[in-house]
Amino acid sequence: QVQLVESGGGLVQAGGSLRLSCAASGRTFSSYSIGWFRQAPGKEREFVAARSRSGDTTYYIDSVKGRFTVSRDNAKNTVYLQMNSLKPEDTAVYYCAARYSGYYASRSSYDYWGQGTQVTVSS
Repeated sequence: QVQLVESGGGLVQAGGSLRLSCAASGRTFSSYSIGWFRQAPGKEREFVAARSRSGDTTYYIDSVKGRFTVSRDNAKNTVYLQMNSLKPEDTAVYYCAARYSGYYASRSSYDYWGQGTQVTVSS
């Protein structure tokens, strides 16, 4: 069992930065790959970024490449999403999720989800 709690969301102006944190409980955290998803009002929840269990591999959607960085600290059971050069279209509720296996960009691959944190980017 893994429980996930996101934090770090807020209101920021376009061009600004935020760092989201995803704190996990459970001794098996290091066995899971962590992904970040987001859901804007009226839209489907979409994959944003992911990092493998070992931390060797990262994945990003094209729209955030070069602006977002996902990292993890297994010693702290925490995964981070550093978001720079934020744009109004990044406004959404951001969720972290944990998966043991499966395709990193598929929601159905993820076994555990956090409650989400709101990110609002003003123009």
